[in-house]
Amino acid sequence: MLSVFLQTSAPEQLNPWQLVVGASPVVQLVMLILVFMAVMCLYIIGAKWIRLKQVTDQSRGFLQVFWSEEKARAWNAKAMNDIHGQSVNYDRSPIATVFRAGYRELARIARTGRPTRDDVANVERALRRAQSAELTRLENKVSFLATTASTAPFIGLFGTVWGVMNSFIAIHGEKSAGLDVVAPGIAEALIATALGLAAAIPAVMAYNYFVRRIRVVDSETAAFASDYLNIIRRHLLVQ
Repeated sequence: MLSVFLQTSAPEQLNPWQLVVGASPVVQLVMLILVFMAVMCLYIIGAKWIRLKQVTDQSRGFLQVFWSEEKARAWNAKAMNDIHGQSVNYDRSPIATVFRAGYRELARIARTGRPTRDDVANVERALRRAQSAELTRLENKVSFLATTASTAPFIGLFGTVWGVMNSFIAIHGEKSAGLDVVAPGIAEALIATALGLAAAIPAVMAYNYFVRRIRVVDSETAAFASDYLNIIRRHLLVQ
């Protein structure tokens, strides 16, 4: 008899999934938005990590090809043609892309005669445009991580406030402040808060990491563009 009494008098435990299903439409919408943001962040983190790894590996490989040519022979049109032929194997490398942009501009100038010092500005602009385009491509979708990091906690807080408000409304309707009245609303509110933090914390950590990595890649690309331009000035332009 005692065990039966304890079983019947034991409080009903709250199941998180049941709280989500039974939450108010506004809180459910908040949770859905946060889950979408979290899933998108995970996708962007995975895709961007793979892309930056490819960028690093291929840029390292292309630089070995580029500078080995300098050691093997003096810089000339044949050397540039050989490097350009191998650069197509490094399509993920911003450095190789910048090289090809400069090569195309040199080829266009060469069709009108040997390049002169007046043509170096055109090559420099081509290199700068290619570098800027590669930076934009690397930064693609990273801003979503920053948006999630800054807004997800506030979206979750909105769901929390709405759930607590529903709890107070339930207290007024039931004329009771017992836990069985306020617990569901407060619990669903806390779930919204947890989802907001779960989306924001990985997003801000990944954003800081990717921004630093992209800044390093951009600096390496800019350094290569400067070296490449100096080579063009010294060896491929009319003195």
